Amino acid sequence: MGHETKAQLKDYVEVKIMKIKTTVAALSVLSVLSFGAFAADSIDAAQAQNREAIGTVSVSGVASSPMDIREMLNKKAEEKGATAYQITEARSGDTWHATAELYK
Repeated sequence: MGHETKAQLKDYVEVKIMKIKTTVAALSVLSVLSFGAFAADSIDAAQAQNREAIGTVSVSGVASSPMDIREMLNKKAEEKGATAYQITEARSGDTWHATAELYK
């Protein structure tokens, strides 16, 4: 980013925010779906209040679908011995990143 105008920067930021919102929405929708092959459940903030936090995990990559992201978080949660996880951060663009709090 070099000599952009304020309007161009504003447009750029708005596009990035929309991508983030879209990714978070997609992950939220997918997190309520049940996938029997995975041991950890995706939970919301209200459900997390009744659980013991045991750490966090993060995943990142290039050009993956929200389902792939969820599967990677699920695998890491299972490896850490978690029975549930809550997605706390999700970013997308050329690359993506997601973080989840783990619970027992």
